[in-house]
Amino acid sequence: MSSILSLDIQNKHTPIHNSSYIGQLGEDLAARFLVKNGFRLVLSNFKVPIGRNSRGVQVSGEIDLIALENDILCFVEVKTRSSDEFSSPLSAVDLRKQRQITRTARVYRKIYGLREIKFRYDVIGIVLQENEFSKVELFRNFWTEKKFRKKSWNDDIF
Repeated sequence: MSSILSLDIQNKHTPIHNSSYIGQLGEDLAARFLVKNGFRLVLSNFKVPIGRNSRGVQVSGEIDLIALENDILCFVEVKTRSSDEFSSPLSAVDLRKQRQITRTARVYRKIYGLREIKFRYDVIGIVLQENEFSKVELFRNFWTEKKFRKKSWNDDIF
């Protein structure tokens, strides 16, 4: 079962319209939020090739933030919106995105030989409001790797 932490942060920024600016601002807020709540940041924007698509083109995966909460390695996806009028930021973390992050986290754990470490997949949803408080929510254990596990994904691959 996932747990949720939330925080309202006063927004003193200029009008928000540029999507790359919104994304970067969201990741910065998320990193500060995690540190404020006792997480230790390990890495941001981890990007690595994770395979090929059906056309044979190389596919890369990215994890926004990797952090430790006590002895649990957290792979954190950050979704930021300037408004939640049409949909929640969480709606963008669909099965395709979850699968991509799962594959990327698997490569990360393999690269660093993290076979025995506990891990989970978290999502931070951020809604920025011009001249108001921004809402930051952490959804712990948003999904598990189990639903994406293939028969060939045995723990003996290390």
